[in-house]
Amino acid sequence: MKRACGILLPISSLPSKYGIGCFSKEAYQWIDQLKEAGQSYWQILPLTPTSFGDSPYQSPSSFAGNPYFIDLEELIEEGLLTKKECDSINWGSDNNYVDYDAMLEHRVALLEKAFENENLDKKEDFKKFVKENEAWLEDYAMFMAIKPCFDGACWSEWAEDIRKRWDYSMDYYRTTYKKEIDFYKYIQYLFDRQWKKLKKYANESGIEIVGDIPIYVAFDSADAWANPRMFQFDSENNPSAVAGCPPDAFSEDGQLWGNPLYDWNYHKNTGFDWWCRRMEHCFKMYDVVRIDHFRGFDEYYSIPAKATTAKEGHWEKGPGMDLFNALEKRLGQKQIIAEDLGYMTPTVEKLLADSGFPGMKVLAFAFDPSGKSGYLPHNYDRNSVVYTGTHDNETLVQWTTGMDEETKAFAEKYLNNAATPEAEKYWDYIRLAMMSSSNTCIIQAQDLLGLGAEARMNFPSTVGNNWKWRINSKMLTKTAMDKIYDMAIISDRLSYGCQHLEWLKKEEQKKALEEAKAKAEAEAKAKEEAKAKTTTKKK
Repeated sequence: MKRACGILLPISSLPSKYGIGCFSKEAYQWIDQLKEAGQSYWQILPLTPTSFGDSPYQSPSSFAGNPYFIDLEELIEEGLLTKKECDSINWGSDNNYVDYDAMLEHRVALLEKAFENENLDKKEDFKKFVKENEAWLEDYAMFMAIKPCFDGACWSEWAEDIRKRWDYSMDYYRTTYKKEIDFYKYIQYLFDRQWKKLKKYANESGIEIVGDIPIYVAFDSADAWANPRMFQFDSENNPSAVAGCPPDAFSEDGQLWGNPLYDWNYHKNTGFDWWCRRMEHCFKMYDVVRIDHFRGFDEYYSIPAKATTAKEGHWEKGPGMDLFNALEKRLGQKQIIAEDLGYMTPTVEKLLADSGFPGMKVLAFAFDPSGKSGYLPHNYDRNSVVYTGTHDNETLVQWTTGMDEETKAFAEKYLNNAATPEAEKYWDYIRLAMMSSSNTCIIQAQDLLGLGAEARMNFPSTVGNNWKWRINSKMLTKTAMDKIYDMAIISDRLSYGCQHLEWLKKEEQKKALEEAKAKAEAEAKAKEEAKAKTTTKKK
């Protein structure tokens, strides 16, 4: 990746109308602000639908798009919805946070109204979309249409005939629930159309989209239901082992994520076909892809499915470079960021080096008073991406104000900023990240705006109060964007378009100075000539 910078702001956090950030005019305005601030990247969180805990990392599909992000105002302009229908809904009591209960209750209902008002038989672009995405869309739409038949239960609790996808049962549900299936295809069509238009605008503005995908899929997903052979399942299609991480200093019992584990031998025998299709789909949606939990490709933590804690788990070998070689052979070289945070073994470090992908550096992990942290900026290599923090971290202000005295003293010595007012210290960390040798620097929007604990996006291993924070237009001050623009200039991270504008500006200034100099010289010469004539006349 080139030497450049960008800002991390999830779609859901945009200040759009109707309860959640979406592909609305505010998203286009945000792209304009990124461009004006000299940024090259807009990093977002996964665009897939949310399910348990409202997490974009637990989705019913690895391919589908989140229907909450569809811009209702555009549907109003097209006559598919009325403004009154959208305005009459209570989208929540606080515009700074997403009310996911309101989303679940009202958003899909409005999209159903739009579907009823649409004449799909005459929409050739809809038919084209369905045909081009048949490989995943058919299974996803059926999965979502069938779920209500079993009161929303996980597919493992469905009747055996449809749980195991027997032919006669698939035919029955496909015919009986054709309208419902078409609806879920339709909202994916709307999502795809609106997102592609927004991404095109970003790219034409010189902004690349950094997407984010989890390594694992959710068990209660169309992926797992439609492709049981890809996973470590028993004869009844139940997991024999699940994902997580071992006990550490932060968690005595470890973390039991519960995601199904891949059967990597099966994937290898298919030439990693599903992974290639998944990544190919991702690179249609994003310009750069950050893959979460990169360590799992080297070794993954396997926990018996019936275990109550992660203590009973053990490490197994992952696919390693076989997967990435298959991806490159099929897709060519692509821009991938490896989320390599946490404990790094020598084999993980080798896999990262062999892949050539940039790893991640997070300032929030840097200031160990011993001074030996690999996350301190003087240790960075160029092929890396530095973050002030990620969606899983405290905000920069929250973290710096909560430091213990020893860490704080070390940080102040490192930054030489003991005299900086507390309210302004977060800028020193942003500057530190921007001035680092990492080719790419990504700043969280919350950090850029100096927000505290109220703006934290996610607290790992908890549910119920995450993924909700939203920005509002008053927060996006010109002062903050101008400041990050100036930092982009002095750290040599200014986007190419802005570099050209800066060059033009300097050329104009140079030309103006030359013209002023020439004018001054001409005036001086004229004065000298006039003086000479006066002297001659006197003689």
